Amino acid sequence: MGFRKRSRDEHFANDGQPKRILALDGGGLRGIFTMGLLQNIEALLRDRHGGDPAFRLCDYFDLIAGTSTGAIIAAALAIGWKADDIKVQYDTLGKKVFESDLLSGWGVLRAKYDESKLIAELKNIYGDKTLLGGPELHTGLMIVTKRIDSGSPWPIGNNPRGKYFVDRPNGVIGNGAYPLWQVVRASTAAPTFFDSQAITIATAAGKKDVTGEFIDGGVSPFNNPSLQALMYATLDGYRIGWPTGADRLMLVSLGTGMADPVVKHSAIAVKHGIGALGNLMEDSAVLQETLLQWVSASPTARVFDREIGDLKNDLLAPAPLITYLRYNAQFTREGMHDLDPALADNTKRLEDLSKMDVPENMPTLHRLGTLLAARDIKTEHFPSRFDLSA
Repeated sequence: MGFRKRSRDEHFANDGQPKRILALDGGGLRGIFTMGLLQNIEALLRDRHGGDPAFRLCDYFDLIAGTSTGAIIAAALAIGWKADDIKVQYDTLGKKVFESDLLSGWGVLRAKYDESKLIAELKNIYGDKTLLGGPELHTGLMIVTKRIDSGSPWPIGNNPRGKYFVDRPNGVIGNGAYPLWQVVRASTAAPTFFDSQAITIATAAGKKDVTGEFIDGGVSPFNNPSLQALMYATLDGYRIGWPTGADRLMLVSLGTGMADPVVKHSAIAVKHGIGALGNLMEDSAVLQETLLQWVSASPTARVFDREIGDLKNDLLAPAPLITYLRYNAQFTREGMHDLDPALADNTKRLEDLSKMDVPENMPTLHRLGTLLAARDIKTEHFPSRFDLSA
């Protein structure tokens, strides 16, 4: 079957048609693992829609959400990049931006990496003049950031009906006028790795500009942006208002691999409080997955523990609110046993793969993402009711 390309506004329209959300986790250079999943999904969906070489994931998904490294990929998808091309560009970005610098400081006095390299790469991908509300974006996009000077998570999106999309009184600048590279850069400003990103949010003649200081959206409950994307699409305040129901709303959530908590947070580390933030991020991610499985119809539902299982016999609402797909891998002995047996017993290597800033890991991470996709992603996971119309 063929398909008809739609505009951004058609993607956002509450037109009675089924809607599709793609959500991409943060995780530093582990985002290359996500690319292995995306390449598989794009090929699968392209075949489903007639094999047209012009098919892109921005044609299928009505909203693409990303946090941190997921924001980099999400924005590239939204402006129409092919998954294979993003993978090539991501390889280049990772090697340039996370190049080891023996003269750099670490964490306390200065960021570990030079943000100027990251900024240059982001401008190269999106164009330095592209705005969040610009015509270059072919579908909905939501980027999760955190405004550190106010302590609040900021989901920034390109919904044209959004309350803060256009300029407002007192010189408040609408989200649509933010440079796309700057919004993505804000979401990737991981503490200790990169400095925060300032964004001018209000300006008026004769007055000092008001700026916000933004850091990585992963330093919030939404390193996995799935729940925030669902809220963005359905809560009245965000002015999108898509209806819920397993036959009307699908959420596809892609991870960057889960570190082994036993390896990552040893008893000594926990005793001294090291890694507490990482533990909190992982707890938030598991809570989100639990909630989403609890309210959904999910052919990919996983077992959380021996007490609650996979929640297939539990449902919070009278009927599923969404169709939910989650694809991710655990960098543990058990998680690698069927995926890559050679890695299963290599605890040191699994620990190294969990790191977010090692370019040398990217080939292995991409291979693991490709292997997971081949094993776990099935065409029947994408119901025909969500196919695009010709």
